[in-house]
Amino acid sequence: MGRFSKGGEKEVPELNTMSLPDLIFAFLFFIMMVTSIREVTMKVQVRLPKATELTTLEKKSLATYIYMGQPLLMFQEQYGTEPAIQLNDKFATPNDIFDYIAQEKAAMSEADQPYMTTILKIDKDTRMGIVTDVKQRLREADALKIFYSAIGGAND
Repeated sequence: MGRFSKGGEKEVPELNTMSLPDLIFAFLFFIMMVTSIREVTMKVQVRLPKATELTTLEKKSLATYIYMGQPLLMFQEQYGTEPAIQLNDKFATPNDIFDYIAQEKAAMSEADQPYMTTILKIDKDTRMGIVTDVKQRLREADALKIFYSAIGGAND
């Protein structure tokens, strides 16, 4: 019987990492595509009313949102149960709307400012008094393009 001899040290081949950056960027691209980023943490309850005639907004980048509804349970001790206004992540009064619109317009390019759209997301049980106050402040801030957010299915 023959003897097997270890004729010298054999080296382990080096791991080829040339395609590693491609894999990392492909994985990063995948994560960016499937992840949605929530822009605003809701602090008011908004149950949208149903409507029949709906249109979709074409340029959402030009949209500014104002939320109105009853504060969530965790905020009711501080803000009460009356309908409140939420601008971004803060509670506000109708008097804060002028500054909010000015700030949103300043963040846009000068060419896009005339096309800014204000979207009102209002709880279906909110009284029109607060909505009228908000609309008056929007008129003063020269934000005249207003959309009301709703869900489809009023005929169901």
